[in-house]
Parts: sequence; C-alpha cells; structure tokens
Amino acid sequence: MPWASNTSISLICSKKWFETPDAVSFELEAINDDNSFDFKPGQFTSLGFSIDAEKHYRAYSISSTPNQSKLQFTVKRVPGGLVSNHIVEDLSVGDALEVMEPMGAFNSVECLPKSKVLMISAGCGVTPIMSMVGDWLESRKDIDIEFLHFAKEKQQVIYFDKLEGLDEQHANFNLKLVLENNVGTDYPQGLFDIDKLNAACPDFLERTVYLCGPVGFMEVVRISLDECGFDMDQFHQESFTPTSANDDKLDSNMGLATVSVADFGVELQVDKGSLLLDALEQGGVPVIAACRSGICGSCKCRVKVGQVESTSYETLSEQDRAEGFVLACSSKVTGDVEVGLN
Repeated sequence: MPWASNTSISLICSKKWFETPDAVSFELEAINDDNSFDFKPGQFTSLGFSIDAEKHYRAYSISSTPNQSKLQFTVKRVPGGLVSNHIVEDLSVGDALEVMEPMGAFNSVECLPKSKVLMISAGCGVTPIMSMVGDWLESRKDIDIEFLHFAKEKQQVIYFDKLEGLDEQHANFNLKLVLENNVGTDYPQGLFDIDKLNAACPDFLERTVYLCGPVGFMEVVRISLDECGFDMDQFHQESFTPTSANDDKLDSNMGLATVSVADFGVELQVDKGSLLLDALEQGGVPVIAACRSGICGSCKCRVKVGQVESTSYETLSEQDRAEGFVLACSSKVTGDVEVGLN
C-alpha cells in the first residue's frame, strides 16, 4: 500500500499481546483492503492516537517485514509516558490509528550489508533489527547473521521465544544474549564492552554492524568500535531518539519573543530559547510531532517572518530551506516569528 507524502492512512488494531510485563506488540491492518505495505526494513513511522479527545503522534519502528497485509509494532512502557502508557494499558483491538508514511535512513536497503552482518541491540532497539533480519531470512539465505542483544534479565528480552526459534531454525542466524542479571540462565552477564563483543563475535571486524538501543548504549558501542579500528563505513545506527525540550536551551533571561500563526489566530509570548514546537503546542496549533528529535519531518513548518536557530534539517530539501521551512522540534525561537504550517 503506497502512502502519499505528508499524509496519513487510517488503520485498525487487529491484534495485541504482551511481549514482556511492560512491553506490548500490536498489529495494524487496513479496513476492507487486501493491499500489502511497502517500506524499507528498519524504517519507522509516526502513529497518531486519540487520547482524551486529542490527537498525539509518536514515532515507532516497524518490526514486521515489508509486503505483508499487516504492520507490527512493539512499544515498551515509559514512566510518565503519555502515549506509551496508553498503548500498553488502553489500546484495544478495533481501535483506529493514523499512520504516516514510513521514513528513516536506518534500513537494510540504503545501508547495504556485506555477506556477514552483526546486529547489536538493547531494549526496544530490537524492533527495527527484527524487521531487517526477518527480511533477510525470507529473501537472502546467503547472509550470515550474528545477533547480539543486551537486556536486564531474561524476562525483559522482547521476542525471546521468537529469537530462540530463529536460532534453532536457521543455520545462518546465531543468537547471543547478554544479561545484567543472568541468575538461573546460562547466558553471559554484564554490560557491553569490547571483550564481550570479541567473545560473542570474534570476526566482528569483517562484518557490517547495525545498532539500535538507548542513546547511552549506542554511544558506548560506537566509540568502542571506532577505537578498535572498525571500518565505520560499515557501521549503521538508528538515529531518532526523543530529546528534552530543555536540552541545550538558550538562556531564558534573554527576554521574550512573540510567536504568531495567522492561519489559526494564534499569537503568544514565549521565552527566547524555547523550542518552536513547544510554542506551537502551547498555542493550540495542530502541528504533528512524532519523533520529537528532528528525524521524521512530521513537524515541518514555515517561518514566514523572523528567524529561528535549527539543529536538524532531516527530510528538508534545499528548496524547503530556501523557502523558510524548518522542523519545529529542532528549532529554537530567538526573536519574534510568524509561522505557517504550509
């Protein structure tokens, strides 16, 4: 099923189940439509949920493989997380969701593999990795796959049974788990370090590496690989991670600025250094903000008058930038601005 750019389709939750005590998987499918979904393994999409009569968007990786009639996602509960907790606790079979066009450069089509790959994941970072692996196992029997996953304990390993099943069924798939708490198991214990990597995959220098997990975990892995002489052209990692609205914020003592959106009759004052996205949401402007990290492009808007300070231009073309388009989640208000959503 094709997506039109910058538009969404409505899909229905057809199945939901618990993977771990605090993570659920769910499937989405079209109503009265037998078409399959086309995307690149490893990509994410923005999902829109109706919560208390308001629409909230978040970006989640697709864990299923392309060209199926259903899309699968897995979401872990986040303390205080509005959408993640809604999904775990309240999402029900039959609920309708808005689904945006899949996006993301972290995929097995644009990031081509060698004949041998090493997949490294932790926590929910396993979701895009599973999509890539599933696609390779279905279509490319020649790829040798080492799968290294880190978790706190066995009960927290998402897709545990499926991973063990793949390990038993496919000679070219080799599963390695490392647990912080390995009591009652035969799996190695501890956190990531280069010694554990050597023990799990001695020929990792000969492989293409795909990495996804918490930000701190990915940084440790990246630095470790770089320091040991790994060819970083063969290193690929997921890049969309939620950012705090207060990160690297300009000094609010710089004064106030006016943000206006004429199309919605909005005009409000905010501290200079505030995120443009925060200002738009504060004014009730119906901007979509899914990844909130400058990657998905859903919060694209146009600064008609004034300037902002931007840190990301992902998905924006040179023409977009020349015409004043920015990503609201990655742009700080530095003075009075007039904004439009088109």
